Amino acid sequence: MTGVIPMTARRSSPRRPSSSQLLTRVRDRSPGLAAGLVGGAVAAGLGLGALTVLVMVLWISSPYPDSGPGGALHVAAALWLLAHGVELVRADTLSGVPAPVGVTPLLLSVVPVWLVHRAARDAVDADDDGVAPPVSARTAWAGVVLGYLAVGAGTALYAAGGSLRPSWVWTVLGLPTVVALSAGTGVWTAYGRPRGPVDRLLRLLPPGVRRVLLGPRGREKFLVAVRAAGAAVAVCVGGGAGLVAVSSVWHGDVAREAFLRLTEGWSGRCAVLLLCVTLVPNAAVWGAAYALGPGFALGAGHGVGPWVSDPAPMLPPFPLLAAVPDAGAGTPWNWAAGVVPLAAGVTMGWFVGRGGMRWSVRRTAVIAGLAAAVCAAVLAVAAGMAGGPLGVGVLARFGPVWWQVGGAALAWGVGVAVPVAVVVRVCGGWVARWRTAAATKAVTKAAAKAAEEASRALSLAEARATASRTTTASRTTEASRATPQKAALPKATEPSKGTAAKSSTPAKPAKPAKPSGPSKSPRTPVVAPRDGVTLRKKTVPPVAPEATAPPSPRPVPHPKESEAYDLLPADEPVEDVWRDEALRARWDALRDELRQRAPEPVAPANTEPEPPAAKAEAEAEPPAPPSPQDRGTS
Repeated sequence: MTGVIPMTARRSSPRRPSSSQLLTRVRDRSPGLAAGLVGGAVAAGLGLGALTVLVMVLWISSPYPDSGPGGALHVAAALWLLAHGVELVRADTLSGVPAPVGVTPLLLSVVPVWLVHRAARDAVDADDDGVAPPVSARTAWAGVVLGYLAVGAGTALYAAGGSLRPSWVWTVLGLPTVVALSAGTGVWTAYGRPRGPVDRLLRLLPPGVRRVLLGPRGREKFLVAVRAAGAAVAVCVGGGAGLVAVSSVWHGDVAREAFLRLTEGWSGRCAVLLLCVTLVPNAAVWGAAYALGPGFALGAGHGVGPWVSDPAPMLPPFPLLAAVPDAGAGTPWNWAAGVVPLAAGVTMGWFVGRGGMRWSVRRTAVIAGLAAAVCAAVLAVAAGMAGGPLGVGVLARFGPVWWQVGGAALAWGVGVAVPVAVVVRVCGGWVARWRTAAATKAVTKAAAKAAEEASRALSLAEARATASRTTTASRTTEASRATPQKAALPKATEPSKGTAAKSSTPAKPAKPAKPSGPSKSPRTPVVAPRDGVTLRKKTVPPVAPEATAPPSPRPVPHPKESEAYDLLPADEPVEDVWRDEALRARWDALRDELRQRAPEPVAPANTEPEPPAAKAEAEAEPPAPPSPQDRGTS
């Protein structure tokens, strides 16, 4: 017992994981937050870096730069914030009063919005190998937003020391709003665009509209309304861009002069050209506001619309401002701009009417009104982003007023889109019923015609079959009649031969003639047996088939069928093959000719069948000639 070590039961304590296992668990359990932070920071860095490179290239190529590289970097940071809707403040003015700069180039805003959207979408997805699972929506969204805002806050602090300083109110409100919305759409897209978030937003609508959209087939109705509103917005903005292009061509001399007066060097002209390109979407929205009726403002107290144009007298020379209509009352050419919202309303009504063929007229009108509201909201937001101040005093208001544009778009949509949608719905129902009736009539007519053709073909096939059976029966009857006549000729000659044999004198048996060639041996005469002698049939040893084989009959000389015809006729052709009566007649003639050349043997109808014994005796081989002993005995 001294060598036994007592073992006591101990409570097993949890095993402490190693540091590598802890790192693996952290990396596997929370990859979303870290990946989101990195993705948001990278997206912000890409946008800021691209804009910085562009500004530095322009600064380097400028022959007379106003500041050093630090000033260029401050300008790049300020433009990056301006692309997010942050209003800037210009401090170094001639009057000493800070002047706000709030016109955001919409084309420049596309870059950061797209980068944030893609970063949020990529943060939700799993890795390429599929090892890590998808990240939760909140984690990915929070990571991307925090990472992007971290870079944005540092950029705003850096830009505050330059000539263009960001407005802190707009920095706190505008930058997080744009980033949060862009990241939210990215996460929503990564999860397959679920309906839950959309339903939560739709619950904020009035009860009547909410009941229509959240009821049966609510998703279909909402999609129809959104598509119709998107088509109307595209028509409005595209029409506004067309108006700007036509007016720019009409005032081409003024635009070219303004472009040449702004700067003399090619680097400055490139900068002006890039600025004009980034402001093209703004000009399109301004043109849409002009076509809708409210127009846009070119300075405080100066508006430009289709009815009257009153631009500010001291506008800076800029190529896009050269497209502004001349001052004065509107002309029919200016009023013709109303075709753009009219076309947008017709397009919206067409989309709703075509999509609501299974709805009632009232529901179609409600969906058209909803589409008009969505279109008005989108155009109002675009108008608010496309305009803004460019200074103080007269330059404090530039661009369209958002609420005026939204109200005008809603009025055009309700006044044009709703009636068009109802008319398209009603006419579409009539057209659908007419098409259904026409299709039913055509199908019935085609079925009747097919049945008639089938019955005609069946009748023709029956007639041909009857004629074929009649022809075959007649030919069989004629063959049966001709066969007994041919068989009666040998029978008529047999009695004469018997009579001649009886009258003739018996002569010595002639010696068997030596066969010349393959001929049959004569039969051995049968001799009566003597007393006490039993005759047995002599067994003839079997002879090889080559020696005893009877000669084959001489074949009738017929032309080879392969040489006479390319295709031998069959007994009875397929009924579906015959499409021409002349072809069938020719086929029958060829078959008859072939049958006449090689007739098939037909047994006579009035002849009795040969008894089996006689048939066997005839088929047996003839006996051998008698031996000399048998002759002597006889």
